[in-house]
Amino acid sequence: MNTADLAPHAHQVLAEATLPDLPNHYRGKVRDNYDLPDGRRILITTDRISAFDRALAAIPFKGQVLTQTARFWFERTGDICPNHVLAYPDPNVVVGQRLEILPVEVVVRGYLAGTTSTSVLTRYRAGERDIYGHRFPDGMRPNERLPVPIITPTTKAFDGGHDEPLTEAEILGRGLLTEQQWRVVSEAALALFARGQVVAAERGLILADTKYEFGTDGDGRIVLADEIHTPDSSRYWFAQSFPERFASGAAPESFDKDFVRNWVVARCDPYRDSIPEIPADVILETAAIYIRAYETITGSTFALPDPAEAPLDRVSRNIAAYLAAHPVG
Repeated sequence: MNTADLAPHAHQVLAEATLPDLPNHYRGKVRDNYDLPDGRRILITTDRISAFDRALAAIPFKGQVLTQTARFWFERTGDICPNHVLAYPDPNVVVGQRLEILPVEVVVRGYLAGTTSTSVLTRYRAGERDIYGHRFPDGMRPNERLPVPIITPTTKAFDGGHDEPLTEAEILGRGLLTEQQWRVVSEAALALFARGQVVAAERGLILADTKYEFGTDGDGRIVLADEIHTPDSSRYWFAQSFPERFASGAAPESFDKDFVRNWVVARCDPYRDSIPEIPADVILETAAIYIRAYETITGSTFALPDPAEAPLDRVSRNIAAYLAAHPVG
């Protein structure tokens, strides 16, 4: 799907999802969440795009891509780790089991890559060699494959805070997780990443890195939360062009949100400066990239919504229908 196909739908942006009839609203970087009194959480994935610990813009259909891509992966990894999903009442909406989110984001990396301050490539370029408790040799090249995938955890930033790098020793020493929790989380993360790499390879993709969030339910069971292997949480490269581009020192061909990140980084320091307004053509091209990601990863055609209905009206209508059929207990 190209930008010409998307242009008539450019107005269909779900920048926010404030629904006064729903209780206990919490607005995250990308999602608007509502906690029902019976333990269910309604998560509405908006079209906001977040990077550098801040919102950059709103990209048409991004929320739908994230929700439906995560659905594809949740349905293919439930045998590895239980997840929070209970229902999908709308293309942008997940009803999930409310969890106590663990204070550690588990990032798994298969390559020396990244653009943010917490990425291994950024820190490696700054001269660090002991990173996240792993020792990196001299002479590695950007985007080089690591001998084995590694976990590079960070703190889970709440309320707009910044993620901070962690090591296993720090996680345990600070009491962020118990030894048992860390073992379960790290084993699940590596297994999920391995499954993701296999499925991605079948579709001509390299899953270079990703992040996972876990929580605990009322019984203390560890459950996969948030999203999995989406273009927001993961870095995908095209496998066919990767060897040649790596050999020449060129950046891998990708469709993750580095497209927007790189545009911003070229024009400001995103951690210090105001973000310049992102042009309409960049917004629309980014929407096309997200849709291409969905279609490539899942093998399904992206369904454009009815242009006559505002996204928030549709979301509200579908949630109301779901709650009528599944009332609060």
